[in-house]
Amino acid sequence: MQKDTQKPNFEFIALMAALMSIVALSIDALLPAIPNIGEAINSTDPTDNQMLITMIFLGLGVGQLFFGPLSDCYGRKPVVYLGMLVFGVASFICIAAPNLEWMVFGRILQGIGLSTARTIAIAIIRDTYKGDYMARVMSFVTAFFILVPIVAPAIGKVILDAFNWQAIFYMQLVFTFIVGIWFWKRQPETLHPEYKIPITSHMFTDGLKEFLRYRETVAFTFVSGLITGAFLVYLSASQHIFEDMYGLKDTFPYIFAGLSVSIGLSTFSNGTLVIRFGMRKLSFMALIAFCIVAILFVVLFWSSANPNIFILVAFLFLQFFCLGFMWGNFRSIAMEPIGHIAGIGAAINGFVSTVISVPIASFIGNFVDDKVLPLFVGLAICGLASLAIFLMVKKPRPLLTA
Repeated sequence: MQKDTQKPNFEFIALMAALMSIVALSIDALLPAIPNIGEAINSTDPTDNQMLITMIFLGLGVGQLFFGPLSDCYGRKPVVYLGMLVFGVASFICIAAPNLEWMVFGRILQGIGLSTARTIAIAIIRDTYKGDYMARVMSFVTAFFILVPIVAPAIGKVILDAFNWQAIFYMQLVFTFIVGIWFWKRQPETLHPEYKIPITSHMFTDGLKEFLRYRETVAFTFVSGLITGAFLVYLSASQHIFEDMYGLKDTFPYIFAGLSVSIGLSTFSNGTLVIRFGMRKLSFMALIAFCIVAILFVVLFWSSANPNIFILVAFLFLQFFCLGFMWGNFRSIAMEPIGHIAGIGAAINGFVSTVISVPIASFIGNFVDDKVLPLFVGLAICGLASLAIFLMVKKPRPLLTA
């Protein structure tokens, strides 16, 4: 039975956050080591090396299409274990990669394995909660999850300085093993037997048809993709921006951590405010603010050089503060009507949003060469497109008749 009003359990929130944090650790801890990895695999073009970040998201999107439906058939827990095994194999491929092509392959495979951690965590949350309470849990999970990006680049730099870039992958494997043991010991299976869906040739198409029935589910899946794509530009280009453009190699991990704090603060605030104001109202106001900040930067620095680092960080801080009121709420709005197909639903939601976000990040990222302006142009365009979709969806109603 889903819990509508019961107060979220702290260990449940922490465990779901830890599960999702494997993804963040695998992305963010590698940021300080990108130049070292590029040198080791004979890849010196910074835009090519951005694929070490963006391509893991491609794996995250593709993997969900397989593991989401499997979790609706066999349960959430076995699929998580399978994903961790794939992640382990992929990590060793990355460690031994002789060139960029093998490294990118390993990162994509890492993403495929990690897709279980992200997708199944969301499915488990949807199995257990719904409505604004689900948004509340998602906010608290994301708030804990944000702690990893805050410290991951600094951890990566410490490991890099003490050992080598390969040691970062070993650290990720150790963390994954610890979380896996915790998950095995403490998390019960949340997929009730009556909700299990047998494997059939039309299983996925039936799930897709059901997914498409809900207007808000489809709309906010697209919105999630647009916003994630805009943020992914920053994530993949942040090392280039702060280390190469601004010459802040030593302070980059701390700037990255400070900006992550802004997302954590707003995400935690969302968890306390969402029950009072509702996830739709909070995310709508945050999206408006998100657009205003991006447009303001574009207007002020359209024909200027890169601004002072303090001005840039201030704009990014405001931009990312808005994200904390958007990510969890958008995902919760999309998932709310499809609790009966939570595994497949989370998979389709994640896949479509990734398919949207990765090309956006790759395209806009190519323009982030010697100026940060293209980053904010991308943020503004994605924000305005998301706002237009939000305004088109006034209330949930089926796209198709049953």
